[in-house]
Amino acid sequence: MSLKLAKKQKSLLTLISVVLVFLIIVIADKALGEFPLRIFNLCGIYITLALSLNLVNGFTGLFSLGHAGFMAVGAYTSALLTMSPAQKEINFFLMPIVAPLANIHIPFAPALIITGILSGFVGFFIGAPALRLRGDYLAIVTLGFSEIIRVVLTNLQCITNGPLGLKGLPRAATTYTVWSVAILSVIFMIALVNSAFGRSCKAVRDNEITAQAIGINVARVKITSFTIASFMAGIGGALLGHQINTINPRLFGFILTYNVLLIVVLGGIGSITGSVIGAIVVTISMEALRFLDGPLNLIFLRTQRNPGLRMVVFSVLLLIVVRCRQQGLMGAKEFSWDGLINLFRDGGLKKRSLKAKRTKPKAGEA
Repeated sequence: MSLKLAKKQKSLLTLISVVLVFLIIVIADKALGEFPLRIFNLCGIYITLALSLNLVNGFTGLFSLGHAGFMAVGAYTSALLTMSPAQKEINFFLMPIVAPLANIHIPFAPALIITGILSGFVGFFIGAPALRLRGDYLAIVTLGFSEIIRVVLTNLQCITNGPLGLKGLPRAATTYTVWSVAILSVIFMIALVNSAFGRSCKAVRDNEITAQAIGINVARVKITSFTIASFMAGIGGALLGHQINTINPRLFGFILTYNVLLIVVLGGIGSITGSVIGAIVVTISMEALRFLDGPLNLIFLRTQRNPGLRMVVFSVLLLIVVRCRQQGLMGAKEFSWDGLINLFRDGGLKKRSLKAKRTKPKAGEA
């Protein structure tokens, strides 16, 4: 029999959790060193990116591989809007930047909003024709558009500085900014998924023909979902660019989309909680295993540098997790206080049941 908490108890637990999260963010910002703090902030950025891709791939059922392109649009837009004219002059030494962009310098907050809007517009422009396709064909087309965006950025020397990229971006992606966006993204996704539009997305994912038969405008749902995801991806790309302070077209290759897709699949396709957990687990694991790329001096093994060994070990661990949990860490489930309490309660009941079986005397014993 499952237990259910009262509404007041759930509200109290939620309030305590919010306070704990806020304290963790404050303590991390004050206590962590530069490198651990960057990893901590990357977790927040990847939460935003994973949620945006999960909206398309998980909740709407579209197989998109073009996320890196929208991130590139966001990163370059934010960089060009927030960099000072002097910094732009230093970067564009081969070919001067076009006149309208040379003197633009606005604060990070409005630049972030403009970045999202422009990325959403690009997503709408690409999605309108591309979303007529399905499955693998859609994946190929979106991947192609992503590569087109990267090639365009590489060749627009007077706007993007070409393959040299942009250096010295303002350090605007602070811990509070990154995690505020991540928390707002989680809240927005929860509200969106539980809304009428979210239910329409799930209906389209489950069966397009049935969804259309009951009056859902399938094309509009797909385009809207794709546009919203592009908006969030652009903001995530801008935060990523300002976090690492340097961007170039090579950064936004297919491997970046693969990393975000890995988080979504590992956490659970169609799960907000899974995206959050997956982003944190993958980001920290990738850095925790980085020592494998360097020289190893173990009792039974001594090697020189091992470039790529970290990815091999990480891939093996990923295969083990996927083999044991084919639906991801969370599957399509979401976190709930009732579920958490019943999980521990069921675990305790199973332990007590096993203990009782072991101590129960057999027939014929005195």
